[in-house]
Amino acid sequence: MLYFSKLRLISVTIVSIFFIFISFSNIFNFENNFLNKKINLGLDLQGGSYLLLEIDNDPVIEQKLQNLTVTIRNHFKKKDIRIKDLKLSDQKLSFSVDQKFKQIVLDDFNSKESDFNPYYQRFKSHQLDILDEGNYFTVNYSRQGIVEIKTSSQDQALEIVRRRIDEIGTNEPNILKRGNDRILVELPGLDDPMRIKSLLGKTANLTFRFVTNNENDSFGTEKLEHEDSEEESMVSKRIILSGENLLDAQPRMDNETNETVVSFTLDRVGAKRFGKATSTGIGKQLAIVLDGKIISAPVIRDTIASGSGQISGGFTFQSATDLALLLRSGALPAPLNIIEERTVGPDLGQDSIEAGVIALIIGFILVILFIFVKYKIFGLITNVALIINLFLLVGILTLFEATLTLPGIAGIILTVGMAVDANVLIFERIKEELKNEKNNLIAFDSGYTKSKTAILDANITTLLAAIILFFMGSGPIKGFSLTLATGIFTTLFSVYFIARLLTVLYVLKNKEKERLI
Repeated sequence: MLYFSKLRLISVTIVSIFFIFISFSNIFNFENNFLNKKINLGLDLQGGSYLLLEIDNDPVIEQKLQNLTVTIRNHFKKKDIRIKDLKLSDQKLSFSVDQKFKQIVLDDFNSKESDFNPYYQRFKSHQLDILDEGNYFTVNYSRQGIVEIKTSSQDQALEIVRRRIDEIGTNEPNILKRGNDRILVELPGLDDPMRIKSLLGKTANLTFRFVTNNENDSFGTEKLEHEDSEEESMVSKRIILSGENLLDAQPRMDNETNETVVSFTLDRVGAKRFGKATSTGIGKQLAIVLDGKIISAPVIRDTIASGSGQISGGFTFQSATDLALLLRSGALPAPLNIIEERTVGPDLGQDSIEAGVIALIIGFILVILFIFVKYKIFGLITNVALIINLFLLVGILTLFEATLTLPGIAGIILTVGMAVDANVLIFERIKEELKNEKNNLIAFDSGYTKSKTAILDANITTLLAAIILFFMGSGPIKGFSLTLATGIFTTLFSVYFIARLLTVLYVLKNKEKERLI
């Protein structure tokens, strides 16, 4: 029907003005926080850093098999079964037993009632393989088990990488999975990635252990280097505390020594362990070990039962801030290696913006001229609706503070073409109706009604493609699909509300003319 109620007229006007006003916040600064929103520019438009990280899962597999080694040794020791030649090499655990104990060993590995219950479940699900040759056994992770380890490590690493980057306050980072052992990090606006690389390259595995001179320590000992020197200290392998017991860590200035330190707070379990260790270890050195290096080794002067302490080590405020950030975000499950990095300069991004804007302007002008020459006054109406359509699209993207990439600009340009296509379908249908219908009102109403199916079909299929691209694609592809999908809704709104409203006003005023189009 060529009829717009006052309520619909007011609603269309308010919606259009609102989004046009919102879109202007990209040019002007408003004091109101709700209105002071802007479209963020992606990596390809404003420059920034691109890092592709690969997770080294070998230490994780080694550690899990090492834990199984301890379990095997303790389990069969209780049964007075001697395990011989127990060793871990090339991600395989091997050992031998006397021939008379072979069946007992096999039964224990395959029994969910034994100490191997957690490992039994892994054998049952084929995460672990066991091979017996005579009285010699080999245990290793199966292909399925390694895939599951990689997937788990990637999920954990992704979350911790996101925490570390969010702590720095980087604008609109893009952090995505790649395969089952890689993570892509895009940081728009960051042209110096050194600090990020330093933070992401540290596993941040924190432990507290006693310094010892006793090489016969029952827990075993190892020599570790000091981070700030080439000195080495012998430390016990017994872990008193780990980073898992930390609740918080913050950099601050020590008023007594006037140096920068990292203060930390422990959870209830950690506070209890720390209090017990410091009460029995007065006079001993407590090594604070980060990623296999001693960053501090203070002497315990008194019992610390408060559940809080501090780490000193000649930090600058920046290094103390970064260490606190690493401790708060947690340890990575496995080391990360940077296998690819790129830096896009702001000049290249500016060139992309200018090229995209020029393409949009040229295409827009050509479309406007063609439509105006082809349909005269209705071409002018289409052009007005097209301009409002662009404002609506930019306004919606601004409202949600979306990130605009170069493919996103391509999506906007495509939206212009789709909006024109819808109007062309309508006007051509109206021309067909006017051949058989002399009443302009009926012809125009039929033109809008009968062209609706074709327009909706075209836009719905495009919308489905955009949805598939959004969920299956990543990065710039998502930006393109999001812009395209938003453009479909603004196009339908501008065609069936704005352009139709203006058309109705003109047709009603000139309904007696013989030829309107």
